[in-house]
Amino acid sequence: MKFLAMTLGFHLPHPLTGELRSPTERFREIVASAVLAEELGFDGFAFGERHERPFLSSSPPVVLSHVAALTRRIRLFTAVTTLSLLDPVRAFEDYSTLDHLSGGRLELMIGKGNGTAQAELFHVTGEDQWDRNREGYELFRRLWREDRVTWSGRFRPPLAEAEVLPRPLQRPVRVWHGSATSRESVDLAARYGDPLFSANVTNPVEPYAELVRYYRERWEHYGHDPAGALVGAGSAGYYATPRSQDAVETYRPIFDARVAFLEKRGLDPVFHTLEDAVERSSILVGSPQQIIDKVHRYHERLGHEVLHVQAEADGLTGAQHRASLELFQSEIAPVLRAEIPSRPFPTGGPA
Repeated sequence: MKFLAMTLGFHLPHPLTGELRSPTERFREIVASAVLAEELGFDGFAFGERHERPFLSSSPPVVLSHVAALTRRIRLFTAVTTLSLLDPVRAFEDYSTLDHLSGGRLELMIGKGNGTAQAELFHVTGEDQWDRNREGYELFRRLWREDRVTWSGRFRPPLAEAEVLPRPLQRPVRVWHGSATSRESVDLAARYGDPLFSANVTNPVEPYAELVRYYRERWEHYGHDPAGALVGAGSAGYYATPRSQDAVETYRPIFDARVAFLEKRGLDPVFHTLEDAVERSSILVGSPQQIIDKVHRYHERLGHEVLHVQAEADGLTGAQHRASLELFQSEIAPVLRAEIPSRPFPTGGPA
């Protein structure tokens, strides 16, 4: 199994102290978390894309380019690139540039994105968002593979023998399709023989397992070898200590503050208590053995080879967060790497 450290770039008050860091401080924290992830041995660092409150993740190419300059090995993921909102030509230019600056370490994860405010910002409607995502990806895909592209569609001006520069270092870059609930994204991934990344965060495992089952079904429908299907999955939080009781005691106020935040915004959390979340959600809180066992239970349902865990402290102290990530790499990751086979990530450079 491979492991990503992931952040969506939240800009929220500290769940326990109420302190709100400045945007500058938050960006420094995000970049530091990526550097730490490489230091500790994670395979990838993933940064989200959102264009509304409470996020600071509107420009993943800029953030990941800065991360690329400070790291040497770790794969750089988007989580997700919201192609339904973007001009695929401009997105290609940004990410092809990043691919060069990172030495071929880029991994793209695309999706339509969530959030009413960001859809309104880019004049995307509920009626056209899926068509925009599909059409944008079909052009985006060709741009990575063809030196000159002739194309026409509904949502941007046509191209005639267009040369879009720079040509990428990876030919082509690998594109994952992120999906929380939609069969549209799953079908698009299966049609083109691309990997799927299940959000696996908000709900119990059942709806995510159904989407992964559908992905594998559609994968075969489109004529691909079943052995080629590749799945990643998220987790809803992470904190490990040698004794499970200590992990639960420390994480409980953080979890309770998260529930209170959702309720304040008029949202009804699926899991109201930490005990329920530990039992039925993808949150990884407990001892190393408990977390290993839980990942195995999820793997039985999803068959995933890649897992993301929380990259940032999320209310923990810096010392607690680092100790927990060190414990992950010393006692959890080696067991899961040995027990759950995974295919290697690309090594960078032209295919």
